[in-house]
Amino acid sequence: MIKLNDNTIDCNSNFALSSFSNIFKNKLLEKYNNIYSDLIILCIGTDRSTGDCLGPLVGYLLEKRLFRNKNHIYVYGTLDNPVHANNLDEYISKINTNHNNPFIIAIDASLGNLERVGFISVWDGPLKPGAGVNKKLTEIGNIHITGIVNVSGFMEFMVLQNTRLNIVMKMADIISNSILYSINKINEKKTPNTCPLS
Repeated sequence: MIKLNDNTIDCNSNFALSSFSNIFKNKLLEKYNNIYSDLIILCIGTDRSTGDCLGPLVGYLLEKRLFRNKNHIYVYGTLDNPVHANNLDEYISKINTNHNNPFIIAIDASLGNLERVGFISVWDGPLKPGAGVNKKLTEIGNIHITGIVNVSGFMEFMVLQNTRLNIVMKMADIISNSILYSINKINEKKTPNTCPLS
C-alpha cells in the first residue's frame, strides 16, 4: 500500500517520490498565496543524533539546489548550521525580524508506532517540535512535514541515537526532491502577480 491516508506515504514504496511530490505540491498550492512574502523552509533537528538529523539533512540537500535570492526562498537548519531545541527560539526571532509575513514550512523527525516507521506526512498548521522526546518547544509553521524515523514509547533519546541512517537519508531525499519539484511546478504555472514564488 502506498498511502496511509491522503497526506502520508511510505518511503519504502516504489512510488514514494512521485506520490509525496504530488501531495506536497497540492498542499502548497492550497495554502501558499500572495498574502505571504518569503517562503521559509525551517528544518529542525541536530546532526549529533542519527534519528534527529532528518531536518538538517533536508536543509543541506535543499540549500545546494535552491536559488534562494531569486525566488525569495530561504532555508534555515542545515548540517553546518542546525536549528535545534537550544536555538529554535533564536531562529524564530531571526525569521520574524528578517522576513515580513513569511510562509513557513517546518520539517522534523518524529517517533511513532513500529508499523508507521518510514512514513512521511504533510500537515496543516504548526509543528510541535520535541513532542516525540517529551520536550515542549515553540510551535512553528504554516504547514509542517514529519518523518517517522523510529519507534516511540521507551527511552526516546536512545532510540533516536540508534536509528538507521539509511531510512533517514531515504526520507530526506524524498522530502527535499518533493519540495524542489513542487516549487518548480508552481513556477511553471505562474502568471504575473499571481504567484509569490518569483
